[in-house]
Amino acid sequence: MTRGPIYQDKYKPQFSGHETFPLRYGWLKKAYDSVDGRRDDPDSKAVFTRDDAIAHFGVGKNMVASMRHWATACGIIEDGETSNKLVTTALGNTIFGAEGYDPYMEHPASVWMLHWNLAGHPGKTTWYWSFNNFSGTAFERERLVKALEKVAADRAWPRVATTTIRRDVECFLRTYVARRPSANASPEDTLESPLAELGLIKATGKRDGFRFVRGPKSTLGDGIFLYALIDFWRDFTTAQTLSFEAIAHEPGSPGRVFLLDENDVADRLLSLEEFTGGAFRWSETAGLKQVLRDTELDVNAALDYVVREYRKTKTREAA
Repeated sequence: MTRGPIYQDKYKPQFSGHETFPLRYGWLKKAYDSVDGRRDDPDSKAVFTRDDAIAHFGVGKNMVASMRHWATACGIIEDGETSNKLVTTALGNTIFGAEGYDPYMEHPASVWMLHWNLAGHPGKTTWYWSFNNFSGTAFERERLVKALEKVAADRAWPRVATTTIRRDVECFLRTYVARRPSANASPEDTLESPLAELGLIKATGKRDGFRFVRGPKSTLGDGIFLYALIDFWRDFTTAQTLSFEAIAHEPGSPGRVFLLDENDVADRLLSLEEFTGGAFRWSETAGLKQVLRDTELDVNAALDYVVREYRKTKTREAA
């Protein structure tokens, strides 16, 4: 599938930044707290580069760089108004803030939001391309490497080495696939990425074999799906309507990123009107399947739908 932002002329690929370490439990909270604690510091970026950063975070130098990379890629922190400033984001505040809903990453809504930010936006090439442009279901690690090599060659991306792509694919798979424990592994080495909980990619019995798991996602709440729909819609078109085909199959769409089948996408769209109080409505007129909107495509406002997922769980627990 040669559609989407990766195939635009101005696209700049990214196959590095993680220092070969997949996202680990606890890293985002540590990064958030460190940036939030220096919110009034005009040089807040120094929290990741100063001499005591290793002692502060309790990890090695490369892991500190990786921690910052993942916090940025997941949309928890971002560049501020000046070149030396980092700030927390609305999503970061929602999850990890003083009044945050999930500081210990126990709710599936948080993990789905991280996945959306990694695979629903083209910043991380391997993540985006694998979920949105790769046409296969079952694959071997080397096949993914070769496929990305071909994309890089076809697009004439400069300075993209095979070794770099291979390391990125390895990190990508370790992010989503639980590692088998071994007798010689240290506790830190067996600590999995929270994204492995989603079960989006599974190892097969074949050596270095994997498969994407397409179908209904029981832990994916309607609030997360709707946030993703609004985010995708905003970048895809300014129109008041969006076709079912785009929502289910277009690169960067909720259907592609969440690996949903058409029936599950349709079921979720049918419930939009009630869930949003009429702000979004499903329409099927003269065979034309589409969603109509009667509101602005505001991603920060869309976080209210995500918050509803957290509150829904708290209400059930309280009962």
